[in-house]
Amino acid sequence: MNSMSLRTALVSAWMALLSGPLSAADREVVLLDYQFSPAELRIKRGDTVTWINQEKRVSHSVLFLGSGEESERFFPGERWSRVFPLTGRYEYRCGPHPEMLGVVIVEE
Repeated sequence: MNSMSLRTALVSAWMALLSGPLSAADREVVLLDYQFSPAELRIKRGDTVTWINQEKRVSHSVLFLGSGEESERFFPGERWSRVFPLTGRYEYRCGPHPEMLGVVIVEE
């Protein structure tokens, strides 16, 4: 490989690195009308999910069924976030409203 080909290959590799995702994504789930929207969310490992309460008068929480981890209750206009560092399926419901169901699916 001559020096010009090597330089071109190195520049191409560097540009490929720069064009890829440099940081984790932030995703949102809206709580409205006693529902999580979207009810199923697929994300990448390391992403952050933020639940946003858009109800008029009702507080909610996020209770993960597998671990029992639960957020504090958050009121209209408030939000709660969690980072997902591991792949897997994270089913959850609202603590005070068990009919509200959702799932976060974390992929590579």
